[in-house]
Amino acid sequence: MIFITAKFRIKPEHAEGWPEITREFTEATRGEPGCLWFEWSRSLDDPTEYVLVEAFRDGDAGAAHVQSEHFKTAQRTLPPYLAETPKIVNTVLEQDDWSLLGEMAVQD
Repeated sequence: MIFITAKFRIKPEHAEGWPEITREFTEATRGEPGCLWFEWSRSLDDPTEYVLVEAFRDGDAGAAHVQSEHFKTAQRTLPPYLAETPKIVNTVLEQDDWSLLGEMAVQD
């Protein structure tokens, strides 16, 4: 799977509205056949920072994502809301879902 984490610093005046600003892009991406997950979180330390955790089945799914119309639209429409260029970590992992964190296993 392709595993991506990206940090988006939003202009302060748009930070509260970021979930709605990205709603169509998020929903369209989640609807892609090769998307495993596409999840936004907001930083507890910086209210203008959102973290995106996303995963795609394989390279073909990742390529389909960046070639999609909704991705191209996001490339045009989202940057005006950003305070800086997003930062990204992108890697390929030999798994297809989340693993359990054994060090904090919950006993039944």
